[in-house]
Amino acid sequence: MTEGNFVDYVKVHLASGNGGKGSMHLHREKYVAKGGPDGGDGGRGGHVIVRGNQNLWTLVNFKFKKHFKAGHGEHGGKSRSTGADGADVFLDVPLGTVVKNPDTDEVLFEITEHGEEKIVLEGGMGGLGNWHFKTSTNQTPRYAQPGIPGQEGYFLLELKILADVGLVGFPNAGKSTLLSVITSAKPKIADYEFTTLKPNLGIVEYRDFQSFVMADIPGIIEGAAEGKGLGHYFLRHIERNATLLFLIPADSKDISQEYAILLDELRRYNPELLHKERLIVISKCDMLDAELMDEMKQELDVDFKGIPYMFISSVAQIGITELKDKLWQMLND
Repeated sequence: MTEGNFVDYVKVHLASGNGGKGSMHLHREKYVAKGGPDGGDGGRGGHVIVRGNQNLWTLVNFKFKKHFKAGHGEHGGKSRSTGADGADVFLDVPLGTVVKNPDTDEVLFEITEHGEEKIVLEGGMGGLGNWHFKTSTNQTPRYAQPGIPGQEGYFLLELKILADVGLVGFPNAGKSTLLSVITSAKPKIADYEFTTLKPNLGIVEYRDFQSFVMADIPGIIEGAAEGKGLGHYFLRHIERNATLLFLIPADSKDISQEYAILLDELRRYNPELLHKERLIVISKCDMLDAELMDEMKQELDVDFKGIPYMFISSVAQIGITELKDKLWQMLND
């Protein structure tokens, strides 16, 4: 999936079907005098239904088609025949999709399971046929109910990636390199900032055929919560991660300060993010000798105050197995 096809925010127009009209038919048959009313009911209008699909991970299906309309219910017929229901419209979306009201920004529901179905707009009910209105004093009613019109409106579909581990870090911190090493994903890697413009997902294979999902979120910069850079647009994807992996390069001017900035941006965007499990990973440790690493550990023990941290090198394959073990332990505690 190319970056241009990653779509995680769309506005669609939806319309459910009208209910069919009830029939005003009067029974006519040879040798049956005054057969009376036998008009059937109208069919129900089609629903608009959002359905979860685990094989999708983007809303690209709605990039060019944004108008969906369900079928109308058919009218009732003679001999109390009920009209057919209108065809339902199904919108298949990836897991983690949130449906919102665009006017109030109210969250209507979220799709989190494969095959889960939620009705966005119900189809109009079909009208009753004239045989429902037959009484002892009105034995030949020549009227029936019209069908109830369907509903329509605009809705927002917003995808929040469902991943076990989310990579958080400044641009060019080595997140894409780590993802390419620890998973089979092939993210774009280059030596300039904001190489990653869209989130990338990868499956981390663990022991005994077990696995977990890791997401590479585009780099966050200071002020991302106010809309600077790309971080603000993609911070919502971090909301669905079980564990946050803060990736900071060993050649950073101030590792503790960089971590504090990242943590503050998450807090300003959504304070609940601070309640998630955290792991700090110092990347590019192949640049450090043993003496310098020991000095750095002494400082980090004081600065991080009990928050777990470790050193890795994606290029030199240092600490990768230990990183998998630590993440698996955190995800399953």
